[in-house]
Amino acid sequence: MEALRDARVVVTGAGGGIGAALARAFTAEGARVAVNDLDADAAHKVADEIGAAVVPGDASGIVPAARTALGGRIDVFCANAGVGTGGGPEADDAAWELAWDVNVMSHVRAARALLPEWLERGQGRFVSTVSAAGLLTMIGAAPYSVTKHGALAFAEWLSLTYRHRGIAVHAVCPQGVRTAMLDSTGPAGALVLTPSAIEPEDVARAVLAGIAEERFLILPHPEVAGYYATRAAEPERWLGGMNKLQRGYEDLRAKEGEDK
Repeated sequence: MEALRDARVVVTGAGGGIGAALARAFTAEGARVAVNDLDADAAHKVADEIGAAVVPGDASGIVPAARTALGGRIDVFCANAGVGTGGGPEADDAAWELAWDVNVMSHVRAARALLPEWLERGQGRFVSTVSAAGLLTMIGAAPYSVTKHGALAFAEWLSLTYRHRGIAVHAVCPQGVRTAMLDSTGPAGALVLTPSAIEPEDVARAVLAGIAEERFLILPHPEVAGYYATRAAEPERWLGGMNKLQRGYEDLRAKEGEDK
């Protein structure tokens, strides 16, 4: 893709999974990539593999270091780092705060650091890894679902506020992806996500296609569009279907308890 050749790209949470696949895909398109991950060893491993710069650490504050690592400029920022916090209202405040900080505020802080430069240049691209949970929801994971809705809302706000000033924004909303995060979702993931799970490389290809077509909403699982439409047009029907999944989830957990 000519638009990405020589572009300076930052990918957070790129030590594995979707982030690593994005870093490889951007590199293959001729971009100069900075790999970020909280796990410094994982970040270095991916960076060494693809010949990228490495900026380990908390994704919330890496823009200045990444800009330096990329020679003074960032063209594309992939806010990919996330946490899959489960539970409901009973989850403690620390779990809710972590989900909010990583899934939403890290995007806000990155945008705060990037926008002055991008608006001055009249060009910049923000790629937000949201999740289908941001369009729909995820059973058994209220902190994750709520904060992914927040991530989508922030991406929408960025797009509608700055698109006329040269800022492109993309919200990537996959369902199940075969990563360590999927492995950690337990019975809920096994019931809802695993049957249609795709590879991280499939998500990366969808992102490149979405960028080429300048689409805000990128759906690696196309069927999510239908679910989203039903949620908006027929909320009672959609909630009834999700409640059916919830009951199946509860039955599965109860069975697992009996087997122990």
